[in-house]
Order: sequence, then structure tokens, then C-alpha cells
Amino acid sequence: MMTRNILGGTLALAMAAMSGAAMADYPEKPVSFVVPWPPGDLEDVLTRMIAEDFQNEYGVAAAVVNKPGGGGGPFPGAIEVANAPADGYTIGSFVIGVPVVGHQIGIDDLTPAQFDPLGIFLTYPFVIATSADAPYSTMEELAAHASENDVALGHFGDVLTPTQVTKALAANMDFEWGSDAAFDALDCNTLASGDADVINTTLQLILPCLDDIKVLVSITDERIPLVPDAPTAGEVDETLDIALWNGLFVHKDTPQDVREKIIAVAQKTAMSDRAQAVAKETGALVYWQGPEESAERIAQDIETVGRIESILE
Repeated sequence: MMTRNILGGTLALAMAAMSGAAMADYPEKPVSFVVPWPPGDLEDVLTRMIAEDFQNEYGVAAAVVNKPGGGGGPFPGAIEVANAPADGYTIGSFVIGVPVVGHQIGIDDLTPAQFDPLGIFLTYPFVIATSADAPYSTMEELAAHASENDVALGHFGDVLTPTQVTKALAANMDFEWGSDAAFDALDCNTLASGDADVINTTLQLILPCLDDIKVLVSITDERIPLVPDAPTAGEVDETLDIALWNGLFVHKDTPQDVREKIIAVAQKTAMSDRAQAVAKETGALVYWQGPEESAERIAQDIETVGRIESILE
């Protein structure tokens, strides 16, 4: 009997040791960071930095896998992460739309919500801008001007969060855009050519002509240092305090110790000199917001998106 107890205890200890060793072994094979957009934009650049640091830290291959979805936006890439094993070897680098609306628009693989945030690290420097010689310098002045004149708005697509905020601002300020259209590129030439009177674009695309334009509002969490006099949309209208951000996500069943190892690297990368240099050069906000704060932010953004939809209806 005693021999059986000893053997049983020895086996239990061995199994516990094996379990602990298995957990400690993460990562022991290549890790993929899925970016559901083509290469080259800010989320891609910064996620590649995280992957590089992850590889250096843990000694396993880590790479960005670009999975652009075309008309499906980021959702095909998100589906791939949702259907991968919840073991931390497939990590999503997602914009706001994936966790905020992905599970609410009839995508079976994302319903119910499949992801937990590890952290948010980027706010895109979206702005509402116009030519320097425009007869308005603030949203209030634009509203007054638009009440008697047609003002053409250029944007990247009606469903994008910055476009929705821009249109909701107009609705709440009691004016209408004379016309609006989506463009593949919104830069200095768009305003100079008169293709649009006001554009909703990223600051990095208009940096070459910053002296020849006026930034009316930034659709960001806080004011952009490169244009510190431009208020955020939330300052102009507190009900529209939302931004286009990007963060790291894993399947909700991913073990906590695995999450912590990914977070440790990503947080360090986001606050590194080379990541902050990207922020300084582009006007983006690069930071680290942990999992609890990120989850709260997502919940608030879901409420804000609901308000915006009601306004635009």
C-alpha cells in the first residue's frame, strides 16, 4: 500500500513538473503576428518591430504575416487568428473594427467575440484638414460657412471610424457636407487641385505641405504634437471621443503565462527609441495600454460607435 502511495505521489510530481516545463517552454516554435493589411503602413511597421524584438528575446522565429482582405477589410485575417489554436503562436495585430464590430456584423467565425486584448500600442494620426486660404479655421467656423456654401469632403471610405466621426461632427453641429467622396489617396494635391475642400486623412500624408494647410481637428486620443493647436474630436464634441487605433490580440482561451510573455516584449518595443521615432516622424501616437485598460477602452468604443450610428441614421 505504501509502495503504491509512493509511486502515485512520484507520478503526480513528475506530471506537475512536466506541465510546468511545458508552460515555461513557450515559445518553442515560430510565432506569427497576423496583420490584416498590406505591408508598409504604421501598424505593419510597428508590429514588425515587436516581432523582431520577440525573436531576439526568446530565440525563436517570429514574423509578420500580412493577410489583406480586400473588400473584407481586416476580417479575413481576424478569422484566421480566431480559428488558430489558442496557444500564443498566432497573434493578431488589429484595428478598432475587429474587436468593436467584428462579432456584431454576422461573421460566424468571430461570433461571439473571440479575442482578448494584450494591449493597444498605436493611434493613427487622422485629421480633418483644409487649405490655408480656406475661409474657416475651426470646426465652428466651418459649420457656419457650410450653412451657406457647399463644402466637399474627401475621405478614405464611408465605413471607416474617422469618416464616421467626421460626418457625426457635422450632424451634431447642424451642417451638411455639400458632397463627399472616397479617394485612394488624400494628400497635398487633393486640396491644391480642388478635388475636395476638406479632407479626412492621416497627418503623415500632408506633412510635406503642412505650412499650406490648416488642421481643424485631430481624430485621436490626445492632441498631435506636430499640430498642437488642433483640438481632438472629443474636445469639440465629447460624445465623439474615439480614434482609429491598433493593438495586439489573442484568442480568449490563450493561457495567461503566454499572454504575459508577449506583453513583456510588446510593451518594451512600443516605448523604445525607434518606435517613438516613428511617432515623432509621422504624428502617430505610439504608447502601451495594457489589457485591462484596453478592454475598458473597447467597451467605451462600442458605446461610441452605437451613438455614431444613431446620429448618422
